Amino acid sequence: MTAVTRSHAPTLPTERDAKLAEESSRLLAACLGRGRTARIRVIDDQQDITVPVAALKLLVDILAHMARGNAVTIVPIHAELTTQQAADFLNVSRPYLIGLLEKRRLPYRKVGTHRRVLFKELLAYRERSDKERREILSQLSREAQDLGLY
Repeated sequence: MTAVTRSHAPTLPTERDAKLAEESSRLLAACLGRGRTARIRVIDDQQDITVPVAALKLLVDILAHMARGNAVTIVPIHAELTTQQAADFLNVSRPYLIGLLEKRRLPYRKVGTHRRVLFKELLAYRERSDKERREILSQLSREAQDLGLY
């Protein structure tokens, strides 16, 4: 079986698309069962299509984002991103990201003179960073309670 991969530039949904996405998201979410697959029917073709429930849940999420007026992009887990794309994903500046790479806080590889970062490494870094942040906030909260600050 051959996988079809298409790259689409993200575009903001129109107001009409956002309203349709909101209704579609709600209806599709209500139809999701507890099984591992689901069947959907495309009315124009009268053909049943069996789809993993995980894919339908992803579609519900995509539609929900569209309903809020957001553009959506799907990034494969093994995709290599440029430093600017990686910085944009982490919502940091490119120089800050370069610093993370040089300090070996985030793995990367070089393609010629250009650095590339695996998307899965960005996800792992963000998860570690979020965990560290939550632990520090929890510790600060405990210290504030111990000191009677609130």
